[in-house]
Amino acid sequence: MRSLVAGTILLWLTAATADAQSPQERLAPCLACHGANGQSQIPEVPSLGAMPAFYVMVQLYMFRERMRPIEPMTEMLKGVSDDDLRKMADLIAALPAPQPVATPAEPARAERARVLIQQNRCNICHLPNFAGIENVPRLAGQGEDYLLKSLRGYKDNSRRGYDAQMADVITPLTDADFADLAHFLARAK
Repeated sequence: MRSLVAGTILLWLTAATADAQSPQERLAPCLACHGANGQSQIPEVPSLGAMPAFYVMVQLYMFRERMRPIEPMTEMLKGVSDDDLRKMADLIAALPAPQPVATPAEPARAERARVLIQQNRCNICHLPNFAGIENVPRLAGQGEDYLLKSLRGYKDNSRRGYDAQMADVITPLTDADFADLAHFLARAK
């Protein structure tokens, strides 16, 4: 019985400590992977700098609610209030935009990507500078490997989205198309 009481008290103290964390404190472990300066240095981990706050808040909500069950995000957001999710999203949106890849795009790949962007109206939702807006993510300067992973995930339905338009756009595209788009967008400013 004592061990049950002690375990309950320990669990309560741990939860109380977690609840007492500020949004900045909660964000620290996130930025360890996603980049304290807004730019991830870890392969296939997205850069979060300058992401639209509303988009980030929705993603955080989806992680917390297990709609996008990706550990460790889901676990770290357990019990975080909607208000704290908004504050975290605002902090992330204020981080500097990620720097594009320094090497220039290969001309043929860049041209194929521009054609795909025009055909599929990527520059409408994501904006002509690919900075994103509201519920649409920033693509400019995002890691090429992460962009490729995301596009593939939308196509094979392993990445959950909340906008059916993305699935409509992705369906006819090939993996070679994805590679050209990721190559171009990683170099966009």
